[in-house]
Amino acid sequence: MNLRVAYLCADPGVPAFGTKGASVHVQEIIRAWRARGAQVHLYCTRLGDDVPADLRDLPVTHIPVERGTEPAARERAQAAAAVRLARAVLADGADVVYERYSLFSTALAVIGEHTPVAPQRILEVNAPLIEEQSRHRTLVAEAGAWAALRAQTAAADRVVAVSPPVAEWVARHGDMGAGGDVLRVVANGVNVDRIRPSAGARSGLPVVVFVGTLKPWHGIETLVEAAAAAREPWRLRLIGDGPQAEALREQAARLGVEVDFRGAVAPERMGAELADASVAVAPYPQSEDHYFSPLKIYEYAAAGLPVVASAIGQVPQIVADGVTGTLVAPSNVAALAAAIDDLAADPERAARMGAAGRERAVAEHSWTRVLDRVLEGLATDRPDRTARGERRIPELVEAGGRRG
Repeated sequence: MNLRVAYLCADPGVPAFGTKGASVHVQEIIRAWRARGAQVHLYCTRLGDDVPADLRDLPVTHIPVERGTEPAARERAQAAAAVRLARAVLADGADVVYERYSLFSTALAVIGEHTPVAPQRILEVNAPLIEEQSRHRTLVAEAGAWAALRAQTAAADRVVAVSPPVAEWVARHGDMGAGGDVLRVVANGVNVDRIRPSAGARSGLPVVVFVGTLKPWHGIETLVEAAAAAREPWRLRLIGDGPQAEALREQAARLGVEVDFRGAVAPERMGAELADASVAVAPYPQSEDHYFSPLKIYEYAAAGLPVVASAIGQVPQIVADGVTGTLVAPSNVAALAAAIDDLAADPERAARMGAAGRERAVAEHSWTRVLDRVLEGLATDRPDRTARGERRIPELVEAGGRRG
């Protein structure tokens, strides 16, 4: 059945067509829906400039949130944009609405209130955004943010959290009632077709690679220190950009470490960037807030790379210690350097680990499998859930900014 799926992201911090991990997640869930034969329409507040070739035909409704305004006004603008996106979905019609959770959005609740037969509504929660906003940025209307979370979870037929800590946060603060299998944990995935192991033999010094935004919670400074402490010869490559870039360059120069800073890379280029690497690293620091599902580790595995990662949060469930990679204590320079050295010095062992990781990625962590887990038990195949053509609610149509 050719379902009409509305993918909605009202978060102005997530460019739908960007290079950050959140952008990859948006694009891959859309691809997974399309692979199932669904007609997908994207509704978002931020587009981005890196539109992949295979998504250029995607219908898009873009309602931007004005940037640079004072915090309270920006929060009101986010809430208003989410309502306008919901109205656009109502005007267009949908069988399924899949929304990425964002602060102040009540889109699922609005859609549920204004359709005689509501579409199936799925809310994907990637982080405890209210705590994040309060701790790292500015949150004015905190009560409004909590109210929006309760409204969204109450309106959803399925709430998906990317990790157990996020699920616990949603269960504690959301409003899902006692009705059945609403909340479930579904970790991130990887596009195993776009990211594949290299077919050619590697030559020269082993390349040790990190992928991600250059921010403190990724522990990249520990990796640079490990490169300085290494006993085996290997080269360090950092793929990504961010506010820590200049400090990392200064650290590398101070320690006399040569680092290949590649900058931000479009998702479709990631496979090529990983192709000549020998070892991949996720050097997370010690933290009580490791609640996310690390997209980079799934990408490393899909590329057939052995992974050296901190034994923290969800990581030990992803990296099988001694099978697909090596787990080390977080923020431990000596342990990190030794683990990388061991794999750099033993390419056959590294290749066996990489092959095992690739096999697991294909079998368990493709985005197709991710979406299967999200939809398990939901009746998304019900026809005409939105009473197609019977009600258009013209008084709600004021989307604007429409293309596609």
